[in-house]
Amino acid sequence: MSEELKASSFPLLALDIGGTKVGWAIISLVGEELLVAESGSIPTLALEGGAEVASRICELVASTSSSFPEIKGVAVASAGVVDPRMGKIVSATNTMPGWGGTDLGDLLREASGRPVWILNDVHAHGLGEARLGAGVGHDTVLSVAVGTGIGGALIHDGEVVFGSHNLAGHLGHIHHHFAPEMLCSCGRMGHIEAFCSGSGITAWYEARRSTQDPKALNGRRLQELADSGHPLAVACFTESAYALGEALGSLANCVDPAIIVLSGSMTRSGEAWWASLREGYRASAMNAVADLEIVAGSLGSNAPLLGAVIHYLNQIASS
Repeated sequence: MSEELKASSFPLLALDIGGTKVGWAIISLVGEELLVAESGSIPTLALEGGAEVASRICELVASTSSSFPEIKGVAVASAGVVDPRMGKIVSATNTMPGWGGTDLGDLLREASGRPVWILNDVHAHGLGEARLGAGVGHDTVLSVAVGTGIGGALIHDGEVVFGSHNLAGHLGHIHHHFAPEMLCSCGRMGHIEAFCSGSGITAWYEARRSTQDPKALNGRRLQELADSGHPLAVACFTESAYALGEALGSLANCVDPAIIVLSGSMTRSGEAWWASLREGYRASAMNAVADLEIVAGSLGSNAPLLGAVIHYLNQIASS
């Protein structure tokens, strides 16, 4: 992209649409650096259904576009399987009921009166970390987000590998023998998201606890139990981390990344979690990738916003 075209593309409105909240930011270009000038969020209220969520996001985009008339376009990272060419949500898990089938690109173009480009939120997260964060300097980056759910992205030579069905990176839906009875958000049984994610590990603890064990109504309470040394809570954290590590080792055997970047709330679970994950990884990874660097992401919640902007610029440059 020419410097003139790049400069004329800013500022941009970036959105990060997740199951819990919709984050937004005004992104400006200062020299060669992308800067977040303004930001905010609204609750997704996903259980109200896809049409209602889309309507509220369109209202957000219309009002923000009116408040910041200098915005040149809208860059979007969204939950769900996204067709980045059409800007359509192809499908989504039951964490966002009715979101699949939403023609988000058309709706946001109408709401904003500006160009709109969309990609999956975890793809955007990985692209941000690969180009601007912890993956900088590596040709092939495996990015993994472990939060409410689990997703990932493979970034090769600065571009997202989408796959034939735009499904590449849904690594939360790898089966693992530790919890074959746990129901995943996709409707299948025993996937790692069902017991290694933030919501899944709590459900796994609840499924395993006896009447003598205290309840864990959320991940924060489960973390408190683990920090206090409760045996089952500790086991849920270490065993789920080990299983996730095994899955990452198997993936590394297949795609041969130069680095693995982990992000999301579960990465803040403490040193025992990281140690178990790395132990599981080494148990599964072949010799050539066994000593691969596994690091925490550096961009935090800005990663998907910045990744969406990079994707937007790539599409503008090639159109």
